[in-house]
Amino acid sequence: MLHAVKRAWWRNRLKDPAYAFLFDPPPADEWVSIDCETTGLDRERDHIIKVGAVHIHGQRVMTSQRLEVLVKPSDANRSPMSADSVRVHQLREADLAELGQDPLDVARQVLQFIGSRPLVGYYLEFDIAMLNRLVRPLIGIPLPNEQIEVSGLYYDHKYKQNPNSHIDLRLATLMNDLALPERAAHNPINDATMAALAFIKLQALAGR
Repeated sequence: MLHAVKRAWWRNRLKDPAYAFLFDPPPADEWVSIDCETTGLDRERDHIIKVGAVHIHGQRVMTSQRLEVLVKPSDANRSPMSADSVRVHQLREADLAELGQDPLDVARQVLQFIGSRPLVGYYLEFDIAMLNRLVRPLIGIPLPNEQIEVSGLYYDHKYKQNPNSHIDLRLATLMNDLALPERAAHNPINDATMAALAFIKLQALAGR
């Protein structure tokens, strides 16, 4: 009920009516798994380097229906990329300036790609916070989509098996325990795909 009230409030404050489709009923049995690579974990000063997302249809991850885009840095007050960030992501400020797209163009692509579908992810709250900084200048509100946290689904699954056990929520542990293939880290398409596979498996284990 609270989410419905928030959605109604957000809809009334939508900056651009062209994005009213975000409030449409989502397509049946469709989700979007999404992940962001960022310069750090500061939600106010760090910024998105790359966005990756894939569609999920029923029990299938639609890797042919993907969004993968580099984001050109534009905020003059942002924190500079650290040496650690460059080493992890293999991207320099100069690379993003040359190959990245304007943040507003990226925001438009993200909104068109996700539509009204629920969003799936691993530690999704941080990614959504960063994406909201990207889309707010365009639509004036945060993303209104339902959010599904894969680590939460996994926790519930393990807790039902043994309420007294220690539950390791690391992605590598989760993927190994669910007998799912791991992909190279720090790549948003890989991370989005792994989250999608885990979501489908956990849905099946829950009998949904």
